[in-house]
Amino acid sequence: KVPQPPTITHQSPKDYIIDPRENIIIHCEAKGKPHPSFSWTRNGTHFDIDQDSNVIMRPHSGTLVVDISREKAEHYEGVYQCTARNKHGTAVSNNIVVRQSRSPLWSKEKIKPIVVQEGVSLVLPCRPPAGLPPPIIFWMDNNFQRLPQSSRVSQSLNGDLYFSNVLREDSRNDYICYARFPHTQTIQQKQPITVKVLNLDAINDTMAAFYNDTDLFSEDPMDERRPTFLIPSGSSSSKMVLRGQVLEMECIAGGLPTPEISWTKVSGDLPAKRTSFLHYQKTLRIVNVSESDAGDYRCTARNRLGSVHHTIRVAVKAAPYWISGPSRNLVLAPGENGVLTCRASGTPKPSITWAMNGIPIENSPNDVSRKVEDDTIIFTDVQIGSSAVYQCNVSNDYGYLLSNAFVNVLSEPPRVLTPANKVYQVIKNHPALIDCASFGSPIPKITWFKDSRSSTLDGEPYIKHDNGTLEIHIAQAEHSGKYTCVARNILGIYENHIYLEVKEPTRILKQPEYKVVQRGKSVVFECKVKHDPSLIPTMTWLKDDGELPDDERLIVDSDSLTINDVTENDAGVYTCIMNTTLDHDSASAELTVVEKPDPPTDLELTDKKKRSVQLTWTPGDEHNSPIKKFLIQYEDSLHNRGHWHNLTEVPGTKTTAHLKLSPYVHYTFRVLALNAMGFSRPSFPSKVYKTEAAAPDENPTGVQGFGTEHDNLVISWKPLSGLQSNGPGLHYRVMWRQKAVDSEWTTVTVANNSKFVVSGTPTFVPYEIKVQAVNDHGAGPDPAIAIGYSGEDFPVAAPENVQAVVLNSTLAEVHWDPVPHRLVRGHLKGYKVTYWRKNNIHKHNPYHTEKLFLVFSGNHSHGMLPGLHPFTLYSVNVRVFNGKGDGPVSSDQHFETPEGVPGAPTSLVVTNSNQDSLTLEWSPPHDHNGRITGYTLKYQPVNNSNELGPVEELALLANETSVTLPNLKYSTRYKFYLNAKTVRGAGPAISQETVTIMDEARPASPFGNLSSSVGEHGALISWEYWGSGKTIYVEYIVKNSEEEWQKEPVNGSQNVTLKGLKGGLSYRVRLVAKGHHDQPLHHSEELLVTVPAVASRQVDIATQGWFIGLMCAIALLILILLIICFIQRNKGGKYPVKEKEDAHTDPEFQPMKEDDCTFVEYSDNEDHKPLKGSRTPSNGTVKREDSDDSLVDYGEGGDGQFNEDGSFIGQYSGKSASRDTAEGHESSEAPSPITAMNSLNSFV
Repeated sequence: KVPQPPTITHQSPKDYIIDPRENIIIHCEAKGKPHPSFSWTRNGTHFDIDQDSNVIMRPHSGTLVVDISREKAEHYEGVYQCTARNKHGTAVSNNIVVRQSRSPLWSKEKIKPIVVQEGVSLVLPCRPPAGLPPPIIFWMDNNFQRLPQSSRVSQSLNGDLYFSNVLREDSRNDYICYARFPHTQTIQQKQPITVKVLNLDAINDTMAAFYNDTDLFSEDPMDERRPTFLIPSGSSSSKMVLRGQVLEMECIAGGLPTPEISWTKVSGDLPAKRTSFLHYQKTLRIVNVSESDAGDYRCTARNRLGSVHHTIRVAVKAAPYWISGPSRNLVLAPGENGVLTCRASGTPKPSITWAMNGIPIENSPNDVSRKVEDDTIIFTDVQIGSSAVYQCNVSNDYGYLLSNAFVNVLSEPPRVLTPANKVYQVIKNHPALIDCASFGSPIPKITWFKDSRSSTLDGEPYIKHDNGTLEIHIAQAEHSGKYTCVARNILGIYENHIYLEVKEPTRILKQPEYKVVQRGKSVVFECKVKHDPSLIPTMTWLKDDGELPDDERLIVDSDSLTINDVTENDAGVYTCIMNTTLDHDSASAELTVVEKPDPPTDLELTDKKKRSVQLTWTPGDEHNSPIKKFLIQYEDSLHNRGHWHNLTEVPGTKTTAHLKLSPYVHYTFRVLALNAMGFSRPSFPSKVYKTEAAAPDENPTGVQGFGTEHDNLVISWKPLSGLQSNGPGLHYRVMWRQKAVDSEWTTVTVANNSKFVVSGTPTFVPYEIKVQAVNDHGAGPDPAIAIGYSGEDFPVAAPENVQAVVLNSTLAEVHWDPVPHRLVRGHLKGYKVTYWRKNNIHKHNPYHTEKLFLVFSGNHSHGMLPGLHPFTLYSVNVRVFNGKGDGPVSSDQHFETPEGVPGAPTSLVVTNSNQDSLTLEWSPPHDHNGRITGYTLKYQPVNNSNELGPVEELALLANETSVTLPNLKYSTRYKFYLNAKTVRGAGPAISQETVTIMDEARPASPFGNLSSSVGEHGALISWEYWGSGKTIYVEYIVKNSEEEWQKEPVNGSQNVTLKGLKGGLSYRVRLVAKGHHDQPLHHSEELLVTVPAVASRQVDIATQGWFIGLMCAIALLILILLIICFIQRNKGGKYPVKEKEDAHTDPEFQPMKEDDCTFVEYSDNEDHKPLKGSRTPSNGTVKREDSDDSLVDYGEGGDGQFNEDGSFIGQYSGKSASRDTAEGHESSEAPSPITAMNSLNSFV
């Protein structure tokens, strides 16, 4: 154990006020090696604890416990000082002044009532008894209620109650001053003070009875007066305050009206952050006073009659205070130097005295290594045995400071006190502090290394503190690792290993979001977090900064909070907190629960008038979603009971509506509220409000007149609704007269209808029409006049002066004179133009009569004819039409279109292709569009990369239809372009491609590099092709067979796999290219492909005679069964399709001939319909052709038709004998028995 002089660690305060009702405890704790012993002095002399049975000292401590049960506490008042000593020195405590708290009673006194004149100033003295500590003063009444204070009435710092001016209401008999003594928690009460405030007349009346009606106060009542200070007195005063304490200054003024108080500092500004104003600006309070607060302060009292000032001069004194803290302990090695300092200040300047081990230093043994210089002791070349505790005492008139500091002379090798292999964990980008607490004498020097110890850690990013701690200001992942702390002095070296782990910070990646949810639904708050995987996270959810309610509706998952069946109580702020052992992160979001509003209530009708009423209501709860509007509906129980109609809407901020009403309606109202969630339920209906009947306010709308025949006029209108009728007995007064004719109105009355027919009118004449609404209470307003027309008739005249103007070869414009309006005899709808090709000038075809129509709406007099054929004779006529129909046709007019460019030649064919020449033949264009003046032929070679060569051009005569091109390159593909010409130019071209042949003996083939390979999936045929034909297919046939070539189409590729080739056979294979329909087929060279036979030779059972016979017998038996079934059917028996399908599972089964075992069609010449119970195809028809093929064809992949239940339609189809005969001549080749047997095998 390292020797150490004593050090005081805990002691009671210098001014120690005790509660006399409790035991006295005077603290004194100290440490040292060895542990120190304790002793006490009382009032400057030794306090023998053993001689006082009421006093004990706690074990291993210097704390005194005084039992006051047998002795009064005041017996132990005094000045105590504790001494702690061991063999290395002595430490002493402060002088502890022990005093018991006191709360004396108020002296008994009789306080006379105070009678004052209204408006004067008044002071109610408190003068509480002196206590320890001083009491807290406040004023209350008999009911223990604090008396109200204001700028007029307030309490001073000494506890007195000041009235700037008194009022009549200040009269009372219970002004009571209370003193609360905080140490003993007792309250003392002063006798109540009675105050009576009277005006001057009341005082005279009261005193006249005692003084023979003499007027006691002859002066006038108290008038307003200037402010005067009640406290402090005079124009100036002074105040002293200690540094660090609280400065309180007050100015209370009297006056009428009540003065206002303000404060200023004469020699500077008030310290804003430390200044406050209390008691309605009457008290200036400055906390933590410093020397700069000294100076003159001025308070000003002001009312409208004037002002008064008072200056307070403040002096700031200071009890001693440390400048750089108390003296620090020194640990020195033999031969080292050191300094003890005791830097303190105060006002006035304090004196400093030193002591060693509690003895004044001047009385201590002399030590050559020690030198005292005022506030400093200098140690030079200290030696073992000179350890001691030094006391520094700094004092002035206002207090003292006492500090203990030891000088410990030791010779110790270094030791690191931080535990070995300690692991520090920090969060990335946070500071890291790695401790290396050490001890040694001389003081060890600390050096830090990391991992390989290649160099010391000094400089960025490392900071080494004086106590050995290594700091990394911003820790990063690369700073993790093993650190070595080395402590060394002249006596040795000590190493310690410490580990630093830098962790990834905890971050909320997806924060919960603000939610607005409807009541009863679910809501999910997401809180996705990223954290260091080595740290164990803990997710916590809070609601309104408190714990979540214990409710099964709240489901907490690893990264979310789900609230089911949300209620309004769930609204609030939800916070997710992710905690680890090193850090945490949190995020919050608010939940607002909304719902459709509650229905409005308390519907009331006011301000009732004939045509209006005022409706008011009380809104229901809006459930956190503001009401946007109110919808007011009504029910008319007179005309439409049970049906509610929308009447009006008002903004959501209003709760009243002025409703306009109609006469003769029994109204009931209800109100609905709308917010963002939707409409509320309707309110309860209001009372019924009945409006009186009246004449109609309006007439029918939509009045119109038209004719359905050429001699009538139909007048129609939109009838009024029951709400618009305004009363019973609604009918209509219909009036009409011919326009532009001075005639009287004809009037009829119509009820329960909305139209009236006037007969015998002239054709298409304008009429003025009026319809007026009338009920039992009168007629509606004068109706407006509508214009209508009687019925139309067909037009009687055709347009005249029809002319056609040709604009170009495909466009002409037609003009005509409009038909007069009177001859149209109706509403003019427009003109119809009919035009057609009379004949083509070139073809001379007079029978082409396809007619085209164009309609020009409205009153047109011309129109365009687009899309005409060039070089053609056209006819055109025009007619007018109205609402009734078409009028007569004008006379036909003729016009010719000029020539245009011709169409493309009809065909272009290559013939007589030789090695270096070929012949082109073509047909003229179908559409000449003029006279053909010649042809232009262009051609150019094309290589295997489809690149075009130079173009050759050849002009040909109009009567030529072929041309031979010599001197061409052999075996070369050419592309040809041919177009025709007229005087208007060349038309579009037709193109063709071909290849010149290799030699004259044999045509050149467009195929090359033909090859084959046989695999398990079939034979792969590959080739190259450069021909012009687009349709290519592969043909193959068994070698030495006379069957037809089998075809396999090729879809634009240059290889194909032939499947289904039989093993052990050789096939001839070739490629065929099909060009234009007039061109010959191009074949490639033949290729011989041999398919290997299967390894194990098997006999095909289908080729055995006995098997063929057996199959024929089975087929015959099945045929007999089918005949029996048909006989039963003809007798009326039913033949379900299901049973037939069970008996004949193969849809391809058909009857079989007995002589050669081949399959034929079953024929029933009398009935070509499907069997009863069978299903027809989805299109409802049965095609005979679908069943005319043999079973061999079906076996080879022919297309058979099946109905919806899977049965084959062909077996039910019949055909005529003539058809059989005809088809028999078409097919002379017998079907393959092998194929038939294979098909029959599948059936069996």
